[in-house]
Amino acid sequence: MRAMVVPQFGGPEVMQLAELPVPAPGAGEVLIRIRYAGVNYSDVYRRMGRVREGHAPDLVPPFVPGSEGAGEIAAVGAGVAGLEAGDRVVYAQMNIGSSAEYAVIPAWRAIKVPAGIELETAAAAYMQGSTAYYLSHWVRKIQPEDTCLIQAGAGGVGQKLVQFAKMLGARVLTTVGSDEKAAFVKGLGADVVIAYHKVDFREAVMEATGERGVDVVYDGVGRDTIARSIRSLRRKGLCVLFGVASGPVESVGTLELAEAGSVFFTRPQLRHYLGTAEEIQSCAQALFEAILGGHLKISIHKIFPLSEAAEAHRTIEARKTLGKILLAIDPGVAP
Repeated sequence: MRAMVVPQFGGPEVMQLAELPVPAPGAGEVLIRIRYAGVNYSDVYRRMGRVREGHAPDLVPPFVPGSEGAGEIAAVGAGVAGLEAGDRVVYAQMNIGSSAEYAVIPAWRAIKVPAGIELETAAAAYMQGSTAYYLSHWVRKIQPEDTCLIQAGAGGVGQKLVQFAKMLGARVLTTVGSDEKAAFVKGLGADVVIAYHKVDFREAVMEATGERGVDVVYDGVGRDTIARSIRSLRRKGLCVLFGVASGPVESVGTLELAEAGSVFFTRPQLRHYLGTAEEIQSCAQALFEAILGGHLKISIHKIFPLSEAAEAHRTIEARKTLGKILLAIDPGVAP
């Protein structure tokens, strides 16, 4: 099978197409014929050899990047029930290997894609949509009277968080880095859009809330924003740090939380909130229902062929995307 391989840590140019054996599913596993693979900033960090908060800390080259994909089941291992060859599925997991024609995953992580949803839509929606769903519904369910701040609202998770928050009836403030992104998130329903490259977002938040602050902040940026995110909260509000795009947050002082108004702080991870088959199925069902009902818009910035994975990485590193980056995996050898 064809696969994109990282033979050594480095820039996008280190990635190479290679021919690898088609893996065989073991007991409780399925072999996926991948049609679309998602590209995330975590793939960039892994390619560079930078450990991000426990993501594949022991990863060494050579390896096949990519932690999410969509396609059809090509084969099932012993003991697998409820899935069969030909089923359209989508999956996400914390390990790697989706930038290839085939991948083996635990069967319980494979989610059937409903009729009416194209595979590319499922691939673009699933991982980031699942993150947005558990953040807005399970970490702390957004209430209709809430006001929330979503950092980087035009980002992959951010734009889905904006939509889920509006579905739940909240007032949504969000930050963006360009006029184009501002127009985009306004189209998703954001109530207040803050151009962080023009104004101090914390001052803008306090002005928009009459100096009260917001009930909850969702921060996927990290080091560059977290101190002001915490200071943007109302008394006893909640700061949810779910990503570190600008770099890791080394620590948050307890006195800092106290002085900000006895606020709460949490650093959730997908693998803890979607760690069982039941949790994954519940989240996926809600996500697909929102898409099929027309309540959740899924944006795809660009689909690159597998052979242009390096360019896909460059595009996501440029931070100018307005939607998901996908790799299209062309048909190849049979398993």
